[in-house]
This record gives sequence, C-alpha cells and structure tokens, in this order.
Amino acid sequence: MSEKSLNKKSKTDWNKVDRLTDSEIDTSDIPPLNSAFFKNAKLHMPTRKKSITVRLDSDLLEWYRGQGKGYQTKINAILRTYMDAHTK
Repeated sequence: MSEKSLNKKSKTDWNKVDRLTDSEIDTSDIPPLNSAFFKNAKLHMPTRKKSITVRLDSDLLEWYRGQGKGYQTKINAILRTYMDAHTK
C-alpha cells in the first residue's frame, strides 16, 4: 500500500456505521447460507503466484493502473481466460 493511499481521508462516516444496530443493517441482498448453498458450493483455493518481469506498452499499463486496486489481478484473469480459450 502506498503512503499516498494511506493518507487519503475516508469519505465514510465511521461513527454512523459504529452506531448501527444489527437490525438496522440491510442484508436483503445476501442469499441465505442454507443446505442448498453448501450442496452446490465449490472451494477454489488460489494458486501461488510467481513474480516475473514483463514488458508492457506504457499506455496499456497506465490504463490498467487507472482501473484501481487489483489491476495486476485483472491482467492475470484476462491472460487466464485467453489461455483457457486456447487450451480447451
């Protein structure tokens, strides 16, 4: 995490969040964790990543960085999708 991101002031009113009771929190968009959920659930363990050096066009890299946190994960997912499409 960069020092710049650590110094950003949060726009969230954390005092208001702290005052919320459990009954005031809207969880209606969260599906229930019932037996049907666990029957169909699949465990996906992340694979260990390797650190490499790769040369990318500067405009491409800046565009991905502009997408925010997780840009390297997005690049990895895109490369994996391409690999999967060409190996099946």
